[in-house]
Amino acid sequence: MARFEPCHGKDKCRDDGTRCLTCGRDLDEIARLREAIDALATLAMDRAYENSEEFTDYVARKLLKSIGYLRNTLESA
Repeated sequence: MARFEPCHGKDKCRDDGTRCLTCGRDLDEIARLREAIDALATLAMDRAYENSEEFTDYVARKLLKSIGYLRNTLESA
């Protein structure tokens, strides 16, 4: 299982065309994560949520549960 390395900031990001040389993540992975985060942020803005902290906490909890469910499903298959 791979270990996630968070971004160290766009000002520190350097790449070789396929991966970031700072965090080591694949550029496709970085782009997909940015798209997912942008989609969630856009949803919150479209809905004009005033309690963005509660929204992000909910998303984090649900994401953790979803990852656990998918792992269990894959392991038992």
